[in-house]
Amino acid sequence: MGERLRARWRLIPPPARWGAIAAVALFAAVVAFLVIFDWNWMRGPVGRIASAQLNRKVEIVGDLRVHPWSLSPRVEALDVRIGQPDWALKADPTRPPMARIQRLAVVFKVLPLFRGQIILPLLAVDRPDLRLIRDAGGQANWVFGARKANAKPLKLPAIQHFIINDGALEVDDRQRDVLFIGSVSSNEQASGDGRGRFVLEGKGSLNRAPFTASVTGGPLLNITPDRPYPFDARVAAGATRIVAKGSVIRPFDLGRFETALTVSGSDMNRLYALTGLTLPNTPPYRVSGTLTRRGGRFDFDDMTGKIGDSDISGDVFVLTDRERPYLEADLQSRRLDFDDLGSLVGAAPATGRGETASAGQKVEAVRRDATQRLLPDATLQTERVRAMDAKVKYRALAVNAPGWPLRKVRVEANLDRGVLTLDPIAFTFSRGDLAGKIVLDARPDVPRTELDLRLSNAKLEDFITVKSGGKPIIEGPVMARAKLSAVGNSIHRAASNANGSMTLVSPHGQVRQAFAELLGVNVSKGLILLLSKNNKETSVRCAVADFSVKNGVATTNHLVADTGVVLVRGKGQINLETERMDFRIGGDSKKPRLVRLFVPITISGPLVAPKVGFKPTQILGQGGVAAALGTLVNPLAALLPFITTGEAKNADCEGLVADARGQGVAVKVAQTTAAKAAK
Repeated sequence: MGERLRARWRLIPPPARWGAIAAVALFAAVVAFLVIFDWNWMRGPVGRIASAQLNRKVEIVGDLRVHPWSLSPRVEALDVRIGQPDWALKADPTRPPMARIQRLAVVFKVLPLFRGQIILPLLAVDRPDLRLIRDAGGQANWVFGARKANAKPLKLPAIQHFIINDGALEVDDRQRDVLFIGSVSSNEQASGDGRGRFVLEGKGSLNRAPFTASVTGGPLLNITPDRPYPFDARVAAGATRIVAKGSVIRPFDLGRFETALTVSGSDMNRLYALTGLTLPNTPPYRVSGTLTRRGGRFDFDDMTGKIGDSDISGDVFVLTDRERPYLEADLQSRRLDFDDLGSLVGAAPATGRGETASAGQKVEAVRRDATQRLLPDATLQTERVRAMDAKVKYRALAVNAPGWPLRKVRVEANLDRGVLTLDPIAFTFSRGDLAGKIVLDARPDVPRTELDLRLSNAKLEDFITVKSGGKPIIEGPVMARAKLSAVGNSIHRAASNANGSMTLVSPHGQVRQAFAELLGVNVSKGLILLLSKNNKETSVRCAVADFSVKNGVATTNHLVADTGVVLVRGKGQINLETERMDFRIGGDSKKPRLVRLFVPITISGPLVAPKVGFKPTQILGQGGVAAALGTLVNPLAALLPFITTGEAKNADCEGLVADARGQGVAVKVAQTTAAKAAK
């Protein structure tokens, strides 16, 4: 056998023989080199290459170990450090490295590389210490290279055994005002079915509130890039809870997954720290749906749940691969509990029996009741309003609003580059509509608000619900308009310097005569009718309340109610800063009356609880005159101060209504009714 091999070897031409010998010698030399080579010599070149790729200093301070003799080579690096980018070091040269890893071990399969696949049988990270920062301008140290609005989501290779031991994590996000300090770990654990499961856990504090997160999935051992990977996730951040059950379509491509998602908490606004989305303040909520991610697009479909005491449903999608995140939603409620809307502007919802409110909102409600303030003073987070764009449609098919004839609500909101436009914002009553437009410009340091709302085709009896003998004490159409502009970063602060006008008109109607007589404090007629429960009515020729608003104070231009028996005039102010009103209303009878007290009615006090009274000094003054006349002249003279001859004339209703039209109030008067009322 040996002789035959030697014979064949001699048949090979000498050049080929020397070539074969050289190849074997080179291979042996390479093998010998790899066996005896000190891989620590490569630490410098590897660090320089990584530094160039990541735009920051990268170094391997400890040993670099390579075990190449396998179809699954193994690489270990000890004490790996990744520095901070230049902008972070410029802001604080004493910052510790972005990452420091005690040991990094990677095993990869060679053969799948020829198919364009990367499969890591092992990725082990011992005692990593990560310090992630993002400044107020949006520069983040986890972004390598120039920032891109359409940056692709994280895509990892398939990892079949992923271990994190004793990881420490700190996230200081100045743009979202988020601070997380905690730990993270992962490993394979045994499960009841004997197959095992993967567990990734994190815990710590998020903005000083407890935070825990847990992601569990099937065993990683048989994971492949072309097979979906199932997972469960639970996150608790303060009162917020997130529960997800779904699958990553292509492990570990975090840019593609689908999951059933349930989110609950005390206030949707607090999701900003976790999502980066500017969501409104709400009462406690719980919503569920299907969350799907396709690259930079997240779809939350078939969403259902409750916000406060109102149901909510619809579809939402978010685009993150833009300069600012963009949210679009189409939402509806079958039944809206009206007080839940107050939370949108920082007001506390109702907190009575059966109402849903968070602990903080209950405290705010107590403060509101104690101070008798109506307008919320919660500061608008302008930096969040500027941070995203949105388009939202919302409609409530029915409304629970005790004491109000409100039936439906419809709002379309558009947020574009810091300008929030509500157009339309519409409230449908049992009869009539309140609709208009509100624009909030949050681009300046102190936001500016423009408001233009109109009430049309409404009825007085729907808002003044007092009845006598089963009939409303007043009936008739009512129209109104409010046009205001203001500067302020809360509802109360904006109202405190508002300018504009407010006008309310009732062009005709009917009022219970006893009520009209008492507006003129007609003791003889009004009290007799009231005590006798007489339901006789008299006409309302017109009623107009017109205000000029300047620096937060609404002052009357006209306050007139012209009835068939009494002409009522008034004047006064509403101070929106102190939230108090002060009105004085006087009535003149159109017919002779025996007993008539010439005293004005006063309406004053907080907006939430005004009080009606009389001017006591004037009553005493009249009484004193009467007493003097009674002693010096005769008893009949004592009645003279209280006798009226009915000298009041009709108000100029046509002129008042015309002025109201000039203020933009859509007054519609039936000619026959107006003519009839004038008689």
